[in-house]
Amino acid sequence: MGLLSLRYGRSEFQLEVDEHRHQVLGPEQAPRSLSDAEIGDLLDDPIDSPRLEELFSAGQTVLIVVPDATRQSGCGQIVNLLIRRLIANGTAPHEMSIIFATGIHRKVTEYEKEEILTSFIAQRIKTLDHDPRDLAQLVKLGETSTGVPIELNRALLDHDRVITVGSASFHYFAGFTGGRKLICPGLGSTRTISATHKLAFDCDRRERRAGVDTGILDGNAVHEAFMECVRTAPPSFSVTSIVGEDGSIVDVYCGNWITSHEAACRSYAAGHTITIDGPRPIVVASCGGYPHDVNLIQAHKTLDAASRACEPGGTIILLADCEDGLGRRDFLDWFACQSSSDLAEKLCLKYQVNGQTAWNLLRIAENYNVRIVTSLDAETTAKMRVEKMEPNELADVLKQNAPGYVLPRGAKFNIVQGPISN
Repeated sequence: MGLLSLRYGRSEFQLEVDEHRHQVLGPEQAPRSLSDAEIGDLLDDPIDSPRLEELFSAGQTVLIVVPDATRQSGCGQIVNLLIRRLIANGTAPHEMSIIFATGIHRKVTEYEKEEILTSFIAQRIKTLDHDPRDLAQLVKLGETSTGVPIELNRALLDHDRVITVGSASFHYFAGFTGGRKLICPGLGSTRTISATHKLAFDCDRRERRAGVDTGILDGNAVHEAFMECVRTAPPSFSVTSIVGEDGSIVDVYCGNWITSHEAACRSYAAGHTITIDGPRPIVVASCGGYPHDVNLIQAHKTLDAASRACEPGGTIILLADCEDGLGRRDFLDWFACQSSSDLAEKLCLKYQVNGQTAWNLLRIAENYNVRIVTSLDAETTAKMRVEKMEPNELADVLKQNAPGYVLPRGAKFNIVQGPISN
């Protein structure tokens, strides 16, 4: 038996695990964090792009696009380095703005702005809040080849140069986070966000569309729609980080907004794909703590990963604090449907982005015994067909004879079938 730390919100549990029956999925050692000097060297060697100092000129206005509080990207460290370079290159602080790519997520709080950017930057550089429903903020730039309206925040056009700063990690239907996602859906209108996300669902089959999945970009209809939207207002320079479990930066790819992000995704997939020899009847999965379990919509990504390692009818235990609740006030309304099939029917009649998340969550709950350690109340979880459990019950589950997996950082990994390898 050995003790394992599982993060939960802003704290953690110590769990006793029998390594003979329960395999811990994920690397044993975390990569080393990069120093400012090491990140600076990588910024000096961009992929398929001139250096930042060659692209930007004194007097030009610059917009830096960063993630909201639901993402770990280490962007505070990167933004500090970028702003220093821009100032040394002749760009004045008042010529720079930072915008948060919230998409349809809630507005970033003042406290979160300082967490994301550091208080030094948040207090000195102008910040902008994206509102996907504010028509005054949006400009229409055409349509994609599939008829998706391209409506993006006009700040992208009001500035001479745009830099995106984000991180690469898995996304359960966009393939990967980061890169183009900072602009679309991050700075898209509700219409654009809904229309691009709807491509993930096949209403003829009432299933996820073929080719739309974790870790897939080629042939992914959602990713391709994002790319078409971003090509109408492409960034001048892009920085994509890979972060460790504590949120510190372990690698950086920068330069051309397409090829540097693709390189980051390949690297991330190589280090974060877990191959198992087959599903097991019990899977215990932590999201990896805050911000991965800030709300249930974010925590659902870990539930999706855990379902790939669990036998049909088996038990999945999800550790997800959800300090911000469900993520949307209307999210629970979808679970008034009797089944995932009924929910799919409703979704196809009137598509909404988070309806697809609800459909996938309900589909998993119908196929597995899903239990959750959470600050959500039991009445709420029961409506989602998920049973709330207390932390002290977790040890009892692992004392059962059934073999299982433990996934300490479920938000970061993709699980596939094949010869066993961590």
